[in-house]
Order: sequence, then structure tokens, then C-alpha cells
Amino acid sequence: MLFSGTKVSDLSKTSIIIIVVGLLIVGSGAYLFTEIGDEVLEQEKFAVDAVASDIVNERQSPWLSTAMGWITEAGSVKVITILSIILFACLLFAVPISKWAAVYFAVSMIGISLLTKGLKASFGRERPDLLEQYDGTGFSFPSGHTTGSAVFYGFMIYLVVISPLSKTVKWLINGLLILVILLISLSRVYLSVHYFTDILGGLALGFSWLLICIAALEIMLWRGRRKSLTK
Repeated sequence: MLFSGTKVSDLSKTSIIIIVVGLLIVGSGAYLFTEIGDEVLEQEKFAVDAVASDIVNERQSPWLSTAMGWITEAGSVKVITILSIILFACLLFAVPISKWAAVYFAVSMIGISLLTKGLKASFGRERPDLLEQYDGTGFSFPSGHTTGSAVFYGFMIYLVVISPLSKTVKWLINGLLILVILLISLSRVYLSVHYFTDILGGLALGFSWLLICIAALEIMLWRGRRKSLTK
């Protein structure tokens, strides 16, 4: 039990907030993913997908297509993998933080990759368009670019939150990271390689898994602090 034999005050304020918010997001995300997933399995059509498609078609332009092509690359398997290796090495050797952060970061990235691949195969949803140029191959639900980006850039948001940076700098950096996640997600719809519901499902799955990993990390760090205080 998380609070077995201890007081809530033994946990840092940040840890308590992260765990509570994480549980709320996990619950909401699981519900949303399940609701969409049930409809996908029944091959139902979503009105929101049609609306999103109409909006995108009305705003197509050469410069925006080029921009979205670059943005979507920030969530590609190649880029996320390279950035993940760099961040893992930094957490392990350069950043003054518990090595458990590197371990749980690796678990979060490997885990979301396996979850996404497994769920794609299970749901077997066909894409709106197959465009190899934008990694638009294979099954559609949930969006892999979205789940990977939510977990990778989301973990960076967590690292910024627990860092000693000023509140202003934290808000600025995390605001940009959230924007990156949203832009990558929306780029998949703009490029017609995913439905909008693929994105919603991807965000729900990605953030739910991320918060589970972060909550587990916070519990591990809390236990470490408890042990150090009792010695």
C-alpha cells in the first residue's frame, strides 16, 4: 500500500499531486480509449472524424503541408528512438537525479511501443490513406506517432516539473512541449494518415501509460527517501 504505515505528509507535495492527477488521468484515459475502441471494433463511423476531415480539406495549402510534414517527423519512430537514447543516457550519467528515472523512462518508452503495436494489430483499423512518405502504413488505431510523442515529450514535462527551474521557465518549456505533442498529433490528421479518433485514442493511451510509469517512479523515489531517513 502506498501510504501503509506512514503519513501522507511523508510524501512531497509534488509527488502527491503527480500521483493524484495521474490516477485521474489514467481513469479518464482508460474510459475514453475503451469507448472509442468498442466502436472501432464494431466498425462504426464517427461524426467527429468526418468533421475533422472537412476542416482539414478546407485548410489545405502547400506551405502548411510542408510544415506538417516536418512536424510529424518529430513524432516518428526514428526521431523518438534517437531522442530517447540521448535522454536515457543523460538520465543515467549526466543529470543529478536517481538512476530509477532512467529505468522507468526506458520502461515507459518500450512499454508504449509494445502496447501500440499490439493494440493496432488487435483493432485492425484501416487508415484513411496509405502514405509511406509520412509513415502512413499498417493499421490506424491508435496513432503510434501520438502515443510515442505523448510518452516521450510527456516524460520531459515531468522532468521539468521536478527540476529546480523557476516557475516561469517551467511554464514556458512545458507549454512548448504540450504544443509539440498536440501539433504532432494533429499533423497525422492533416496528412490524412489517421482519423481524429485515432489521435484521441492515442492521447488517452499515451498519457495513461505515462502517468502509470511516473506514479510508479514517484513511489520508488519516495521509498528511497524513506529508507535514507531511517538509516
